[in-house]
Amino acid sequence: MADFLFEPHAPVSIPIARGGLFAVRRVYCVGRNYAEHIKEMGNDVKDPPFFFAKPADAVVVGGAGIDYPPQTSDFHHEVELVVAIGKDGADIAAGDALDHVYGYACGLDMTRRDLQAVAKKAGRPWEMAKGFDQSAPIGTIEPAEAIGHPTSGAITLSVNGEERQRGDLGDQIWSVPETIAYLSQFVTLRAGDLIMTGTPAGVGPVVRGDRIEGAIAGVGTVRTVIG
Repeated sequence: MADFLFEPHAPVSIPIARGGLFAVRRVYCVGRNYAEHIKEMGNDVKDPPFFFAKPADAVVVGGAGIDYPPQTSDFHHEVELVVAIGKDGADIAAGDALDHVYGYACGLDMTRRDLQAVAKKAGRPWEMAKGFDQSAPIGTIEPAEAIGHPTSGAITLSVNGEERQRGDLGDQIWSVPETIAYLSQFVTLRAGDLIMTGTPAGVGPVVRGDRIEGAIAGVGTVRTVIG
């Protein structure tokens, strides 16, 4: 057995509601999936889906706090349905896609909006706007065998008890099966992958000390505090 130069990092995991841990492999994110949010960001609703990624170790669990990140003065919240993949597959048909889903969670796609705006204007990648440390707080995963596959239900976010975002899963432009089918044309999805499926309108800035709570009806919640 090879000797590692340094001790390998422990795997990132998310608690499962009915016991056990979900080991995270990759985190994929849908760029735009709610019409009203697309409009508020000044983009075209007719654009096809596109994806970016966050590193697995951006995931934060258990309601732990996150730090206000460096190199930004416009730090935004985005609440999202998170799909947890439990079965490998490539070129998955939409009709078979839900067979690859282990469960669902509520998550936050935290964003350095000012860095994103600069990158968009210059035609550069969003990596430093989206894939930074602690940028993906995620709540407990609910197995699909327990809650089914939600296609509707309120998705909301509040800051310090004041509601900021409200939408419905039924407002998604691309359904979960369609998203899985499309993404699996580009990469092989494997057990442990997460897909963050986009956010409804109402995104906005947070500051140090803010308490954030996201919720999805029938799925769960996610909480964090900005430090």
